[in-house]
Amino acid sequence: MFEKVFKLSENGTNVKTEVIAGLTTFMTMAYIIALNPNLLTGFGAAGQELWNGVFLATCIASAIGMFCMAFLANKPFAMAPGMGLNSFFAVVVGNIVAMTGMSYVASFQAALIIILVEGIVFIVLSIFNVREKIVEAIPLGIRLGISPAIGLMLMNIGLGSNVGIYAEGNGFAAPFYVMRDFFGALTPSVLKANMGDVGYTTMILTVVTMFVGLFAIIAMAKKGVKGAVLFGMLIASVIYWAGSFVFLGTNPFASLAAASFVPPFGDMVSTTLFKFNFAGFVEIGWFTVITLVITFCIIDMFDTIGTLVGTASRAGLVDENGSMPNMKEALLSDAIGTVVGSCTGTSTVTTFVESASGVEAGGRTGLTALVTGILFLACMFLAPVAAIIPAAATSAALIYVGVLMLQGLKKVDFDDLDQMVPVALMLIGMPVSGSIGHAIGIGLISYTVMKLFGGKAKEVSVLTYAISLLFLVKFFLAV
Repeated sequence: MFEKVFKLSENGTNVKTEVIAGLTTFMTMAYIIALNPNLLTGFGAAGQELWNGVFLATCIASAIGMFCMAFLANKPFAMAPGMGLNSFFAVVVGNIVAMTGMSYVASFQAALIIILVEGIVFIVLSIFNVREKIVEAIPLGIRLGISPAIGLMLMNIGLGSNVGIYAEGNGFAAPFYVMRDFFGALTPSVLKANMGDVGYTTMILTVVTMFVGLFAIIAMAKKGVKGAVLFGMLIASVIYWAGSFVFLGTNPFASLAAASFVPPFGDMVSTTLFKFNFAGFVEIGWFTVITLVITFCIIDMFDTIGTLVGTASRAGLVDENGSMPNMKEALLSDAIGTVVGSCTGTSTVTTFVESASGVEAGGRTGLTALVTGILFLACMFLAPVAAIIPAAATSAALIYVGVLMLQGLKKVDFDDLDQMVPVALMLIGMPVSGSIGHAIGIGLISYTVMKLFGGKAKEVSVLTYAISLLFLVKFFLAV
């Protein structure tokens, strides 16, 4: 059955490989299941009654998006509410509260209509191939640079924000970054003074776990072990759990004892499921609404395009022109996920860059996405289990995949400034800004400007000019 539906042999894979790849992708992105409701409800009491609804919406919308990716596009890409987009959505909700005086819940329900409109716009654009034309308008050199730029962003996530350590009461007001804090100029005494003994010990355990997991993955990959990324994450998890017992005196499984495994569907029905606040939406103002829809569309479109092109390039799923077959279906799946997300109660659903971990584990077809989607649904019942996977284990996988994606740089012609400069700017822009879409925008603007001043204006397509202008407006007018 799987062979017929997903064409496994034709894509050089098998059921075992695809299942391992799906599980690997799930483990690297499972953090979003708890983090997304935390972000969207403001980490506080104002939106706490929304938490259960957003949690279930995250699982359901992500799974449906991945099922569409599996059966419509037959691609191994996973989806979930996008990082960055969810933070922006939370800021928008806060602004609506300030503008209208509505409660956080009412403002949240009004803002969901913006996401619904965005999703519908993307469905229309996908059906009429507009989004696909935008992909084709991206110059080949920039397309070649997307994958390694994503690699650097993954490494930055793995070595930084993914292992954020906060020591409350010790004046440590920023997340811990491995390359800045542990391997930086700060001495152990200074770090202990800022983080406290527990924070410092946690930092050491995190670093050890991460690098043991990383080199375990590398060692197994060099030996040709299938599922090296997944097994490396499991090894790293065991080390972290053991270290927590021995050095921190904590039980990493303690949360399981009091955890509830019954999905809170009642809370979802009462707070987020089709709870669109149209009256509140009108109060926002049409100019603000149009501006927000355009902003969400720009960020989501180029984040998705960048992830699809970059990850597909790494997997060998693109042709000689850098184009991916079934791009239309993949983009449509993303749009459907966003519409479902708005109806169930979460922000924009987009293709996740962590899909690269499953691709590296051998995932080549929609079966990988199907497995990941099923696991997301299972998390409605098993969320406490997913929560005990340490961030350090996930970081090991992200760093390894990020390093591998740098191999794409060999395809870039560094003797051609028109290729080299946009790629270089994307390489620094993506990890620093944390946005795939913004980095692509910087690359497109620089490419267009260089062609103009180089007397090669006719080599730039009309659509590329339009997209570059749109990004200029967004960047400088803060649209």
